[in-house]
Amino acid sequence: MSSTTTTTTRPVHLWLRAETKPLEHRCALTPSVARTLLAEGFRITVESSRERIFDDAEFASAGCTLVGEGSWEQDAPADAIVLGLKELPASDTFPLHHTHIHFAHCYKNQAGWQSVLSRFARGKGTLLDLEFLHDEHGRRVAAFGFMAGFAGAALGLDVWAEPSAEGRTEFGAVEPFANEALLIAHIQSRLASATAAGRALPRVLVLGALGRCGRGAVALLRKAGLPDSHIAQWDMAETKRGGPFPEIATDYDVFVNCIYLATPIPPFLTPNEIALPGRKLAVLVDVSCDPTNPHNPIPVYTECTTFTRPTVVVPTREGAVPLHVVSIDHLPSLLPRESSEGFVNDLLPSLRSLRDVPTARVWAEAEQLFRDKVALLDQV
Repeated sequence: MSSTTTTTTRPVHLWLRAETKPLEHRCALTPSVARTLLAEGFRITVESSRERIFDDAEFASAGCTLVGEGSWEQDAPADAIVLGLKELPASDTFPLHHTHIHFAHCYKNQAGWQSVLSRFARGKGTLLDLEFLHDEHGRRVAAFGFMAGFAGAALGLDVWAEPSAEGRTEFGAVEPFANEALLIAHIQSRLASATAAGRALPRVLVLGALGRCGRGAVALLRKAGLPDSHIAQWDMAETKRGGPFPEIATDYDVFVNCIYLATPIPPFLTPNEIALPGRKLAVLVDVSCDPTNPHNPIPVYTECTTFTRPTVVVPTREGAVPLHVVSIDHLPSLLPRESSEGFVNDLLPSLRSLRDVPTARVWAEAEQLFRDKVALLDQV
């Protein structure tokens, strides 16, 4: 490992970089967990950030050393572990020399994966991808899945409730909520306005309802006031016959996809179902949000959306109900403080085990996976 093969006599140095993804307010370290690690002998440097949900002062109060935004590129010592959440900017091409911990989105043949991994290969750095940190049972040690489903379902209802949905091609920018109670109150108000205008409550299908993401989506729908009769919960039993499933298009107003696939299966929904004369579906929330993945099970759209531009409209036949797609790849940022706190608390045991690298299983397996993926560059 490029920078984490230090002895236990030297403190582990975590360098929390500022996120560069627009409107990303979450972070991979919270002030409370930073305080805990500092008390246990870690060294922690935190870059200043105007976007992060936690103020610089909260980290300073915890005892962290504050430095300038983006300073890791020039100032982080060789043994510092650069900790982040989302991927580095695709426009950057300089070699990476440090060990980096973040979600890189480059292990499943996503667009540009070679460029991402080649930066580490050229700089002899290491990527320890947060998505692939697993416990002894193969489960992810920390994930945003529940909050992704929760936020995705909220936006799905928000878009559906828009009074002018049928005439709109885009919706206005979405701002994060300070806490869950405010988000729930907003969605309940939107649904109340829609029903007051004579609209029936939407019927919503959650696909992957038994997973963390699906459970989050169902939890939001219930808290928003939808009765269970309006919430269809599909998982493996309901999809075992294989897609496509025309009833997704004809029987539901909102479809929340919480399934992410690494292997190909028949798609759940295709342009043929979108073109059905009786289509009822008006909002598709693809929480998985991976349209460039060759195994994408919903090949009806081609681009991700953002909090600034939260929807795209799928082209369909003239006169049909518009289909608005929400495909934001950092949905938990809708509730950034609660999302960060839950994720980082789950990650804490693994962060502690950085003192035992390279023998700590979770990090050793992550590094081996990185080496295996880098080896694929020679086959391209």
